[in-house]
Amino acid sequence: MASLTFKAVAAALLLGSCATAMAANDGQARASQLLSSDPQYRETWQGVVKKEERLPDWVINLTGYSEQMSGVEEDKAKYLVGQLCETQQSCTTQRLIVAFSWDKKDAYALLVQVPAGLPADKSPTRHADYRWLGKPDKGMQQVLDEQLKKDPNWY
Repeated sequence: MASLTFKAVAAALLLGSCATAMAANDGQARASQLLSSDPQYRETWQGVVKKEERLPDWVINLTGYSEQMSGVEEDKAKYLVGQLCETQQSCTTQRLIVAFSWDKKDAYALLVQVPAGLPADKSPTRHADYRWLGKPDKGMQQVLDEQLKKDPNWY
């Protein structure tokens, strides 16, 4: 009986440590890692930004702070969608919401810029500049906009 309990405890610890390791390496993509993870992402993104003027380097290169991306569906097509900021602190004033098609052939983005120093009682949605990249249709614009609205500090 004692050896059975020991084995059960050991198995539980082993499973717990495996789950922790899997959570730390969950396989989820981050926008800041896409261009280095697959040449197709890089090629697609370069096609989006090559004709755009005056984009910050962190947008052109998709570098900076990002969290896990998620899969969304728009008009029966799947997309990998996520947010990117130059730094974690700059997310309040500049952010990019990016979407890549599952096949990596299409990419769209929404660049949002809020004036620095906007008082806390002012709504960022009313003072922000919005710039669409990749010529998203209305459905994709809605997808990108919904991702932005998921931020509890966006009102």
